[in-house]
Amino acid sequence: MFISDMANSGSRPVLEQMLRFAGERQRILAHNIANMSTPEFQAADVSVRGFQDQLAAAVDARRAQTGGAHGDLVLKDTSEVRQVGDSLEITPQTSNGEVQFQDRNNRDYVRLMQDLAENNLVFRTAADLLRWHQGMIRAAITQRP
Repeated sequence: MFISDMANSGSRPVLEQMLRFAGERQRILAHNIANMSTPEFQAADVSVRGFQDQLAAAVDARRAQTGGAHGDLVLKDTSEVRQVGDSLEITPQTSNGEVQFQDRNNRDYVRLMQDLAENNLVFRTAADLLRWHQGMIRAAITQRP
């Protein structure tokens, strides 16, 4: 019980969900980059704001249920993000507002590179915070300062 409480306490579950989301989104963005010059390819993405709202609602529900210090973080399913066990299932949507080229491709190099950089920053920040959290637990277990 003690190990389970430590694994589901504080910000750790939130950071883990952020890592999962950023990892899945990276796969989608890489697919968009790989197909940038493919005729009739429609780039897809998932709403970052939608996931943030979904994550905030899960944190609020955990706080209401357990006071927020511990407990599982359960995301409510949306049309784009679904929690399946310990992983996330993401269904990206194609955007309709982007300019289409003569080959009917909706590529936008600048926007795609911006999305990639932002996603990388989210992933690295969540990974660094999770690493710090695990270091604190390790230091407490080994009784080192």
